[in-house]
Amino acid sequence: MLLLAVAMASTIASLPRTGHGLQCLSPHPCRRGSLASPQATRGSGLFLGDRNWRQRRGPLARPKCALADSSVSWNGRPVVPVVPNQNWNSVAGSKVLRDTVLHDIRLENRLKIFSGTANKALSQEIAYYMGLDLGKITIKRFADGEIYVQLQESVRGCDVFLVQPTCPPANENLMELLIMIDACRRASAKNITAVIPYFGYARADRKTQGRESIAAKLVANLITEAGANRVLACDLHSGQSMGYFDISVDHVYGQPVILDYLASKMISSNDLVVVSPDVGGVARARAFAKKLSDAPLAIVDKRRQGHNVSEVMNLIGDVKGKVAVMLDDMIDTAGTIFNGAALLHAEGAREVYACCTHAVFSPPAIERLAGGLFHEVITTNTIPVTEKNYFPQLTVLSVANLLGETIWRVHEEGAVSRVFTYSLSFSSTKPQRFSSLDNH
Repeated sequence: MLLLAVAMASTIASLPRTGHGLQCLSPHPCRRGSLASPQATRGSGLFLGDRNWRQRRGPLARPKCALADSSVSWNGRPVVPVVPNQNWNSVAGSKVLRDTVLHDIRLENRLKIFSGTANKALSQEIAYYMGLDLGKITIKRFADGEIYVQLQESVRGCDVFLVQPTCPPANENLMELLIMIDACRRASAKNITAVIPYFGYARADRKTQGRESIAAKLVANLITEAGANRVLACDLHSGQSMGYFDISVDHVYGQPVILDYLASKMISSNDLVVVSPDVGGVARARAFAKKLSDAPLAIVDKRRQGHNVSEVMNLIGDVKGKVAVMLDDMIDTAGTIFNGAALLHAEGAREVYACCTHAVFSPPAIERLAGGLFHEVITTNTIPVTEKNYFPQLTVLSVANLLGETIWRVHEEGAVSRVFTYSLSFSSTKPQRFSSLDNH
């Protein structure tokens, strides 16, 4: 035992004198990770420009630090010599070595992102922005339609983020999400966050008639009972839906992406007017108008005759000779926004833009949107737009940067609200414009 202690002491003495027993192979000081924290990059133009974005995206490589050969294990990982009757600090030389080695070992395994089958393209963009690879997972259907999920890598003690919108087919995608959550829970994940870019059943958030269900609350209970610790949702249909969950909910908005794109069109603020397609969206439209050069607000007053059927009554506000920007959280059958656009043109609007976060596009939405009433239809990729739903006026923006940055802040226990306080560009890719159906 005495000879072992002498040998260990000799090994430590042979380490380069860098102050903490590490030989730094990088010209920069050893870091805890290759991606700087949001605090470190604040005000540095992190989201401005493709160059800075790609720099942030750099691969999540381990810091280029190494111990002497005698302190490196057979698989290349640094090890700390253990001497009997000595505490860690007296052997390792400093707390820096302990923190660096432990963090280096755990860095690759603390954060995992898995994708369901509903919108894998968005999940890949999010992972690309964060400098990570999507977690390996097997999802398949049995002959009778049952869903099978198996994680292909360990998630024990990890922060797991499951990206799965409950878009059409809503029931299939919702069930898949629940089984993914259950698989992670049974695999001993430390925290499970359901990243739901589009939350289906959100419109069933209250009883409007007798003997109706409140499906939004039911779905929230299912996600909670499945084992999720947190929900990250984008542009919920109504704010009260957050209260249906008995777990933490981070609610992000797609407005920064749309605002950034509209600002690039250089439309004069004197010519703009923001239009809410119904009374229920007035608060959303007012907040949007304030950020869009404090543009004036107009409201379309309508009365709904039944589900997915609406009738426009009148217009509150002046749109004559102006560029009208209609804003809604989603476009389903496009009945509301189509009737509103017809009214705006009748009232003298020069151009009409339709903006929404979620492109549900149920029939006959495409026929209505491509009919010539809209100068441009701007949406995001929270729901994948299928090839059959492309039309010339459609522009799709990506929310990958927005969701990716939010995931980083949740993982690092930072402030999510700061994402929306900076005037930064959150568009991760150039907008997709579809000039003709023949090109797709």
